[in-house]
Amino acid sequence: MQTCYRLIAVAALALGACNQSGKNAAALEDSTAINTISQESFTKHLQVLAADSLEGRKPFTQGEEKTIRYLEQQFRQLGLKPGNGDSYLQEVPMVEINSVPAGPLVFKGKNGSLSLTYLDDYVATTRHVTEQVRLNNSELVFAGYGIVAPEYNWNDYAGLDVKGKTVLVMVNDPGFTDSTLFKGRNMTYYGRWTYKYEEAARQGAAGVIIIHDTAPASYPWAVVRSGWSGAKLYLQTKDNDMSRAAMESWITLDAARKLFKLAGVSDTLLQQAHKPGFKPVPLPLSASVVINNKLKKSTSHNVLAVWPGATRPNEYIIYSAHWDHLGIGEAIKGDSIYNGAADNATGTAGLLEIAAAFTKLKNQQARSILFIALTGEEQGLLGSEYYATHPVYPVDSTVADLNMDVLNTYGRTKDITIVGRGQSELDDYAERAAARQGRTVSPEENPSGGHFFRSDHFNFAKVGIPALYTGSGTISVAHDTGYAKMKIEEYGRDRYHSPADQFDDTWDLSGMVEDSQLLFDIGLTLSNETTFPKWKSGSEFKAVREKQ
Repeated sequence: MQTCYRLIAVAALALGACNQSGKNAAALEDSTAINTISQESFTKHLQVLAADSLEGRKPFTQGEEKTIRYLEQQFRQLGLKPGNGDSYLQEVPMVEINSVPAGPLVFKGKNGSLSLTYLDDYVATTRHVTEQVRLNNSELVFAGYGIVAPEYNWNDYAGLDVKGKTVLVMVNDPGFTDSTLFKGRNMTYYGRWTYKYEEAARQGAAGVIIIHDTAPASYPWAVVRSGWSGAKLYLQTKDNDMSRAAMESWITLDAARKLFKLAGVSDTLLQQAHKPGFKPVPLPLSASVVINNKLKKSTSHNVLAVWPGATRPNEYIIYSAHWDHLGIGEAIKGDSIYNGAADNATGTAGLLEIAAAFTKLKNQQARSILFIALTGEEQGLLGSEYYATHPVYPVDSTVADLNMDVLNTYGRTKDITIVGRGQSELDDYAERAAARQGRTVSPEENPSGGHFFRSDHFNFAKVGIPALYTGSGTISVAHDTGYAKMKIEEYGRDRYHSPADQFDDTWDLSGMVEDSQLLFDIGLTLSNETTFPKWKSGSEFKAVREKQ
């Protein structure tokens, strides 16, 4: 038991024994503020945010309206100021596209044809804001990972013209199978599905198909099936996204093997593509599909609230969390409401808890604290992308982003994890704050999952703002050494992006409280400094910040 931290929470007299870093420990000194973050208040917020009445909190629904009104009400009651002029809301223009293939995805070749069944074998969508898109006998090319990365001397499109063609690519990046390539098991952005689609569009492809494989994807086909069926949201663009590939899709690994067999080539191509120097392989097949769309343009909302700083009010620390989830979708075991209790009612509740803690400080912090509940994360980090490209407060005056997404529901841990560790000096702040709690920092459990690129902090990083995303700890205080990892695996297997992600009153929220207190400590430390944390050498975001 980390009794040192418990003593701090009760009485500041213990601070001298526990302040291992010698760095600002004002958060721990102020027991009234830090103890505002509690299991009882977390439970209250979670019971509202994860309720069936919010219909899974999908943008453009009654669930959105109820969610943003609740958040606005809570921020106002805490005394926080509106974060966007005289409003707590930032409008985020989006388009909803409900893409439904008219039939199978069909591949034809000299040896016959293969028809893939929607949802079971493939999913397909489009970003084109038009009522229908078609692929008519589009030539198929296997382009390995679909990556162009000059800094790693890697180009899967070298010497290849894919204009009007459909490219077949693998998920993740070469480091997943060879630790000497890219960043080894730490997935780069080149491994994300978002990058695969972006690069295929840059190359002029008419269609792009990602081959799903559970291990390198870090989630099962069921997640792809549920996430890519039904309506999808995108930010509105001037060209109605006609510059994107007409079809963006996934197929199962088994379907890919059938494709290679139909093409008369070995599926060992999948292994060959792991190696440097791999050359793209045109397949003697064509792809055809018709996708019908229902379109709806509307506006979703980020929710912004500010707790002003006393002496440096024009410099900002952001706390972010996405309020949205998947709404109502395909029924699983008779339940069609995707409540998103862990993902991300927990992080949204964390915003409210940390905001409440700042309002209870004995001495007001120097810099301003901006709380942003973001929309559209589940649709592709849309709310954070919009804020980062349409910031209410200057990017060069924004000190850092501290992001919360899926907080700990299984009790206190002796450690925390840092997702994408090694990117910025915020790692050092997290390590010091953990030490003040008598805790350590453990390696990220699944660095190949690319989680640094899968939550909203990524869009803040892209514009140069140092961003921190801490993951739950892996060493339980109250249980055996395998307990926390078992709970993390259980969530990913049984509840992630499914109707089973519901609030459970048997959850042990003590770890959620402790992790939120740690983030409060980091933000308070940053808010009373005059310097800005920096990106570390080797980070792809370092140059962006230095140009500001």
